[in-house]
Amino acid sequence: MKWKSYQIKVRSLDPEAARTFLSGQPVDRVSILDVRQPVEYEAGHISGARLIPLPELMDRMGEVPRDRPVLVYCKSGIRSRAACQLFAGGSFPGEVINLSGGFDFWEGGAALGREDQGLALFSGRESATEILEVAYCLEQGLGEFYLSMADQVDNPEVQRLFSTLARMERLHQESILGEYGRLKGREVTPAVFEHRLAPGALEGGMTTQEYIDYYMPDWDDPRDVVSLAMSIEAQALDMYLRAAARVENALGRAALEKIAREEQTHMAHLGRLMETLSQ
Repeated sequence: MKWKSYQIKVRSLDPEAARTFLSGQPVDRVSILDVRQPVEYEAGHISGARLIPLPELMDRMGEVPRDRPVLVYCKSGIRSRAACQLFAGGSFPGEVINLSGGFDFWEGGAALGREDQGLALFSGRESATEILEVAYCLEQGLGEFYLSMADQVDNPEVQRLFSTLARMERLHQESILGEYGRLKGREVTPAVFEHRLAPGALEGGMTTQEYIDYYMPDWDDPRDVVSLAMSIEAQALDMYLRAAARVENALGRAALEKIAREEQTHMAHLGRLMETLSQ
């Protein structure tokens, strides 16, 4: 590579502009690249981000899809800017964007855990219908969690909120069930999913207790409850996108990307709900 290639101007977006950019893109038509170290990624990362530490980027650049924009970030924006220059020097054909300020200034849509967090649920060899079975059961686990919490809290507003969240999960289950029936070519009932139930697991691949222990929400504060729900949806979006990147068949990958888009819609709905609670 010639030195002058490293002088190409890199487009930068601050976190607010980056969130606007990402919200206007289908989740499966933009790549998010984290160039920090694994320990930093585990502590928190943007949902759907692929981890390729900067020292490994030159050798692994081929892992980044070349047919879509890529948003690159690190802790503060310094390593990611260097990564963007490497892309430019490597004649990457797509648009490359640096997240100025890095993850330190990112708010919302963050996820936790290792790069393989929750992927034990998906080997990468599942068919589209098998993927939908897992997703349906994860939605069911979360819906049951919300309903159980509605029975445990005393605040009527929080009780109604948990019931609303449970209805959202039921609607998503109905969508998954409809897609499952379409792929099977016949009408199906929820009974087909009973053998795939994962006790205690929620969306994002974590257990009920793991979410509670990490976020420690105030169950009497509606904003804390919505914040927890948004965190769970962020984990789910993250897991489904990472699973889609490793799945082997096109139908299965499309199924995961469709579910991820629906999780993105859920997050937007919860964001609007949070705004009403803050007024």
